[in-house]
Amino acid sequence: MAVKLRLRRMGKKKQPIYKIVAADSRSPRDGKFLESIGLYNPLTDPHTINIKEERALYWLNNGAQPTETVKSLLRQQGITLKRELFRKGLSEDKIQSELEQWTKMQEAKQTSRNQGKKTKSRKKEKSEEANTAKSEGENVTPEKNTEQKVETEKSTAEVKGAASEENIPDKK
Repeated sequence: MAVKLRLRRMGKKKQPIYKIVAADSRSPRDGKFLESIGLYNPLTDPHTINIKEERALYWLNNGAQPTETVKSLLRQQGITLKRELFRKGLSEDKIQSELEQWTKMQEAKQTSRNQGKKTKSRKKEKSEEANTAKSEGENVTPEKNTEQKVETEKSTAEVKGAASEENIPDKK
Protein backbone atom coordinates (compact mmCIF):
# COMPACT_ATOMS: atom_id res chain seq x y z
CA MET A 1 0.00 0.00 0.00
CA ALA A 2 1.42 3.40 -1.05
CA VAL A 3 0.92 6.02 1.64
CA LYS A 4 0.76 9.73 0.91
CA LEU A 5 0.78 12.72 3.21
CA ARG A 6 -1.81 15.04 1.73
CA LEU A 7 -4.51 17.58 2.49
CA ARG A 8 -8.11 16.66 3.27
CA ARG A 9 -10.54 19.54 2.70
CA MET A 10 -12.95 20.44 5.45
CA GLY A 11 -14.95 23.51 6.43
CA LYS A 12 -17.74 25.44 4.80
CA LYS A 13 -18.11 26.62 1.25
CA LYS A 14 -15.51 29.33 0.47
CA GLN A 15 -14.00 28.78 3.95
CA PRO A 16 -11.64 25.83 3.62
CA ILE A 17 -9.69 24.27 6.45
CA TYR A 18 -7.45 21.34 5.64
CA LYS A 19 -6.40 18.34 7.69
CA ILE A 20 -2.98 16.95 6.91
CA VAL A 21 -3.48 13.21 6.74
CA ALA A 22 -1.63 10.01 5.97
CA ALA A 23 -3.82 8.16 3.47
CA ASP A 24 -3.67 5.38 0.95
CA SER A 25 -2.84 6.94 -2.42
CA ARG A 26 -5.83 5.17 -4.03
CA SER A 27 -8.44 6.63 -1.66
CA PRO A 28 -10.30 9.81 -2.67
CA ARG A 29 -9.25 13.26 -1.44
CA ASP A 30 -11.85 13.52 1.29
CA GLY A 31 -12.21 9.79 1.80
CA LYS A 32 -10.77 7.27 4.20
CA PHE A 33 -7.41 8.03 5.80
CA LEU A 34 -5.02 6.25 8.12
CA GLU A 35 -4.12 9.06 10.52
CA SER A 36 -4.54 12.80 10.91
CA ILE A 37 -1.20 14.46 11.65
CA GLY A 38 -2.03 18.14 11.47
CA LEU A 39 -4.19 21.07 10.49
CA TYR A 40 -3.72 23.88 7.94
CA ASN A 41 -5.86 27.03 7.77
CA PRO A 42 -4.99 29.24 4.76
CA LEU A 43 -7.53 31.96 5.60
CA THR A 44 -5.81 33.35 8.69
CA ASP A 45 -3.07 35.95 8.35
CA PRO A 46 -0.43 34.49 8.63
CA HIS A 47 -1.50 30.96 7.71
CA THR A 48 -2.06 28.61 10.64
CA ILE A 49 -0.07 25.38 10.44
CA ASN A 50 -0.20 22.79 13.24
CA ILE A 51 1.63 19.53 12.58
CA LYS A 52 2.42 16.69 14.97
CA GLU A 53 6.13 16.57 14.32
CA GLU A 54 6.74 13.08 15.69
CA ARG A 55 3.97 11.51 13.61
CA ALA A 56 5.03 13.33 10.44
CA LEU A 57 8.60 12.08 10.89
CA TYR A 58 7.28 8.58 11.58
CA TRP A 59 5.32 8.47 8.33
CA LEU A 60 8.14 10.03 6.30
CA ASN A 61 10.63 7.50 7.69
CA ASN A 62 8.25 4.65 6.81
CA GLY A 63 8.08 5.70 3.16
CA ALA A 64 5.08 8.05 2.96
CA GLN A 65 5.37 10.49 0.08
CA PRO A 66 4.16 14.07 0.75
CA THR A 67 2.32 16.02 -1.94
CA GLU A 68 3.88 19.29 -3.09
CA THR A 69 1.70 21.39 -0.81
CA VAL A 70 2.33 19.23 2.24
CA LYS A 71 6.04 19.19 1.44
CA SER A 72 5.95 23.00 1.42
CA LEU A 73 4.15 23.07 4.77
CA LEU A 74 6.65 20.63 6.28
CA ARG A 75 9.47 22.82 5.01
CA GLN A 76 7.89 25.93 6.56
CA GLN A 77 7.69 24.19 9.93
CA GLY A 78 11.31 22.94 9.73
CA ILE A 79 10.34 19.29 9.81
CA THR A 80 12.19 18.42 6.58
CA LEU A 81 15.33 20.14 7.90
CA LYS A 82 15.10 18.15 11.12
CA ARG A 83 14.69 14.92 9.14
CA GLU A 84 17.74 15.71 7.00
CA LEU A 85 19.83 16.43 10.10
CA PHE A 86 18.73 13.12 11.66
CA ARG A 87 19.72 11.31 8.47
CA LYS A 88 23.18 12.88 8.60
CA GLY A 89 23.62 11.34 12.05
CA LEU A 90 24.05 14.55 14.03
CA SER A 91 23.55 14.58 17.79
CA GLU A 92 20.44 16.05 19.44
CA ASP A 93 22.39 19.13 20.63
CA LYS A 94 23.65 19.95 17.15
CA ILE A 95 20.19 19.42 15.66
CA GLN A 96 18.65 21.80 18.22
CA SER A 97 21.29 24.48 17.55
CA GLU A 98 20.77 24.17 13.79
CA LEU A 99 17.00 24.47 14.22
CA GLU A 100 17.44 27.57 16.42
CA GLN A 101 19.61 29.22 13.77
CA TRP A 102 17.05 28.32 11.12
CA THR A 103 14.19 29.84 13.15
CA LYS A 104 16.17 33.06 13.64
CA MET A 105 16.72 33.28 9.89
CA GLN A 106 13.02 32.69 9.24
CA GLU A 107 12.06 35.45 11.69
CA ALA A 108 14.50 37.85 10.02
CA LYS A 109 13.00 37.07 6.62
CA GLN A 110 9.51 37.64 7.98
CA THR A 111 10.40 41.04 9.45
CA SER A 112 12.03 42.13 6.19
CA ARG A 113 8.90 41.07 4.29
CA ASN A 114 6.73 43.04 6.69
CA GLN A 115 8.90 46.14 6.19
CA GLY A 116 8.56 45.73 2.42
CA LYS A 117 4.79 45.60 2.78
CA LYS A 118 4.87 48.85 4.78
CA THR A 119 6.76 50.73 2.06
CA LYS A 120 4.39 49.41 -0.59
CA SER A 121 1.42 50.57 1.45
CA ARG A 122 2.96 54.04 1.82
CA LYS A 123 3.37 54.27 -1.95
CA LYS A 124 -0.24 53.22 -2.40
CA GLU A 125 -1.37 55.90 0.06
CA LYS A 126 0.54 58.60 -1.83
CA SER A 127 -0.91 57.54 -5.18
CA GLU A 128 -4.42 57.45 -3.68
CA GLU A 129 -3.95 60.99 -2.29
CA ALA A 130 -2.88 62.21 -5.73
CA ASN A 131 -5.90 60.54 -7.34
CA THR A 132 -8.31 62.10 -4.84
CA ALA A 133 -6.73 65.51 -5.38
CA LYS A 134 -7.22 65.17 -9.14
CA SER A 135 -10.83 64.10 -8.72
CA GLU A 136 -11.52 67.06 -6.40
CA GLY A 137 -10.14 69.46 -9.00
CA GLU A 138 -7.07 70.60 -7.08
CA ASN A 139 -4.07 71.70 -9.11
CA VAL A 140 -1.58 68.90 -8.60
CA THR A 141 1.02 70.12 -11.12
CA PRO A 142 3.53 72.70 -9.95
CA GLU A 143 3.20 76.34 -11.06
CA LYS A 144 6.41 76.22 -13.10
CA ASN A 145 4.93 73.62 -15.41
CA THR A 146 1.83 75.75 -16.06
CA GLU A 147 4.01 78.80 -16.83
CA GLN A 148 6.08 76.73 -19.25
CA LYS A 149 2.91 75.55 -20.98
CA VAL A 150 1.73 79.14 -21.47
CA GLU A 151 5.11 80.16 -22.90
CA THR A 152 5.17 77.24 -25.34
CA GLU A 153 1.64 78.05 -26.48
CA LYS A 154 2.66 81.69 -27.17
CA SER A 155 5.76 80.64 -29.08
CA THR A 156 3.84 78.15 -31.21
CA ALA A 157 1.24 80.83 -31.99
CA GLU A 158 4.00 83.25 -33.04
CA VAL A 159 5.61 80.63 -35.27
CA LYS A 160 2.27 79.85 -36.92
CA GLY A 161 1.58 83.54 -37.43
CA ALA A 162 4.98 84.14 -39.01
CA ALA A 163 4.56 81.15 -41.25
CA SER A 164 1.14 82.32 -42.42
CA GLU A 165 2.49 85.83 -43.23
CA GLU A 166 5.28 84.36 -45.38
CA ASN A 167 2.86 82.25 -47.39
CA ILE A 168 0.56 85.19 -48.25
CA PRO A 169 1.64 86.81 -51.55
CA ASP A 170 2.17 90.57 -51.58
CA LYS A 171 -0.67 92.56 -53.12
CA LYS A 172 1.35 95.61 -54.13
